[in-house]
Amino acid sequence: VQLQACGGGLVQARGSLRLSCAASGRTFSSYGMGWFRQAPGKEREFVAYINWNTGSTYYADSGKGRFTISRDNPKNTVYLQMNNLKPEDTAVYYCAAHRGGAVKFTSAYEHWGQGTQVTVSS
Repeated sequence: VQLQACGGGLVQARGSLRLSCAASGRTFSSYGMGWFRQAPGKEREFVAYINWNTGSTYYADSGKGRFTISRDNPKNTVYLQMNNLKPEDTAVYYCAAHRGGAVKFTSAYEHWGQGTQVTVSS
């Protein structure tokens, strides 16, 4: 599975961005897709997850009510709509293919995109 993430950029606080992650290859081998982020000097942390088949979603507390994950199965693409962004959302955002296990742990993912930078100014 190859993953291509894009959509990051510089935005002011309370602004919005939509990230995209296009998957190619053996996408049917994954259960779903997740978004993670990593700020400088911090560990990579879970943001959101969506199941390819059921569409069920799961969010980290940090993004609940502000972030929405969605999918377009024919396009093998997953989106992360981020609203009301805060400076603490600044990070490199990664998409990843889930292969099993608890969705909030990086160990449950087998393939990772290259990351897209999100910078939120105050």
